[in-house]
Amino acid sequence: MQMSNLDLFWRLGVALAIGLMVGIERGWRARDVEDNGRAAGFRTFGLAGLMGGICGVLGLQLGASFVGLAFVAFSAVFGAFSWLEARATGSLSATTLIAGLLTFLLGVLATLGDLTVAIAAAVSMTVLLALRTQLHSWLARLTWEEFRAGLILMVMSFLLLPLLPDRPIDPWGAVNLHDVWLMAIMMALISATGYVAVRLFGGLLGIVVTAAAGGLASSTVTTLTFARLGRAQPGAVNLLVGGILISGAVMALRVWAIASALNPRLFGPLAVTLGCAAVAMGAMAVAFILGRGRGPTDQARPSLTVANPLEVATSIKLAVLLSAVMLAAELVQRVWGNAGVLAVAAASGVAEVDAVTLSMSRMNIPVTLAVQAILLAVAVNTASKAAIAAWVGGSAVGWRTALASLTAIAVATVAYLWFN
Repeated sequence: MQMSNLDLFWRLGVALAIGLMVGIERGWRARDVEDNGRAAGFRTFGLAGLMGGICGVLGLQLGASFVGLAFVAFSAVFGAFSWLEARATGSLSATTLIAGLLTFLLGVLATLGDLTVAIAAAVSMTVLLALRTQLHSWLARLTWEEFRAGLILMVMSFLLLPLLPDRPIDPWGAVNLHDVWLMAIMMALISATGYVAVRLFGGLLGIVVTAAAGGLASSTVTTLTFARLGRAQPGAVNLLVGGILISGAVMALRVWAIASALNPRLFGPLAVTLGCAAVAMGAMAVAFILGRGRGPTDQARPSLTVANPLEVATSIKLAVLLSAVMLAAELVQRVWGNAGVLAVAAASGVAEVDAVTLSMSRMNIPVTLAVQAILLAVAVNTASKAAIAAWVGGSAVGWRTALASLTAIAVATVAYLWFN
C-alpha cells in the first residue's frame, strides 16, 4: 500500500482527530478532576489516536507483527495507569480503558484501512460514551419481559428465518413463510418504535407525543385509551379527540411508508390519497386542540398502555393473520375476482390495517387493486375507530371523532378520484 505525502498527512490527521473527539468526551466527563488525577484525558486520547496512526504507517515497512506488538505494549502501559487510577479512586469501570484501546486501533485503521469506517466507528464510540446516563436510565426502566421478548425474537429471526422455505407452501402460491415472517418482524420493529416512545415520552411531553407514538404502535389502542379518558374528563374532550386524530394521521402515513417500502410502485398512487387524509386529520386535530378551552382537565396526560410488539406471541399472531389474509385474498380473487379481494380488505380493516397493507403490497395483483384494497382497509378502520370512540367515550367524544373521521375519508376519496 503506497501513499502520497498528502494522503499520509490526511490519514494521520484523521487518526489525531479521532483521538481528540474521544478525548473531548472523556475530558468533559472528568472536567472536575484535578490535573494528574486521571489516567487519560483530552491530550492523552489525542496522542493515543495519533500513535495508532503512526504505528500503522510503520507497520507498512516493518510488517503487521510490529502493529500487534505496539498494541500489546500500548495496552500494558495504558492498562497500568488505568489500574493505578482505579486504586486511587475506588472506581471499577473499565470504560476509559476500553475507549483508549479502541482509539489506538481506530488510529491504525485510519492509516491502513477505510477512512469512512474508522470515522464512523469513532463517532459511534463517542456517542455511546456520551449517552452513558441516558443508556443506564433506559436499562433501569427495561423490564424482564421486554428484555426476554427481544432476545427470543432475535433468536427466532436470525435462527428461524433462514430455515423457513423461501417459496410458496400452498397449492395456490399465495403464502411464502419466509416473506410472511420477515414482514411480521418488520412490523414488530416499527411498532416497537412507538412502544418505546410511549414508554419514554408519554408522561413527559404530553398528549401530542403520546398520540403520535401511539399511532406508530397501535392507533386502535390509542383511540380506546383516549376515548375512555374523555368520558372520565369531559373538560378535556377536545384535547383528547385531537390526540385520537393525531394517531389516525400517523397511522395513515405509516401505512403509506410500509406499503411503499415493500412495493415501490405503490408510492405514488398512495401518497396523495393517504397524504390528504393525514393532512385533514392533522388540521382538525390542531383545531380541536386549539379550541380545547381552559380548565384543570386540560393538563390530562393519558397513561397509554400498549402491548409489547416484540413479544413472540404478538409476532406469531400477525404472521398467522398475514397468511390468512393472503390466502383468503388469493382464493376469493379466483372465485369472485377483484370484488372478492376488496371484500377481504374491508373485513380485515375493521380490526387493523397492517395485515392488509403487508399482504396487498406483496401479492401478485395489479397495482390499482392493491391501492384500492389498502385504501378501503384504512377507510373502514378509521370508521371503526370512530365507532369505538363513540361507544367507549360517549357522545361528546363520539360525534367529534366521527365528524372528523368522515371528513378525512371524504377528503381522501375526492383526492383518489381526482388524481387516479
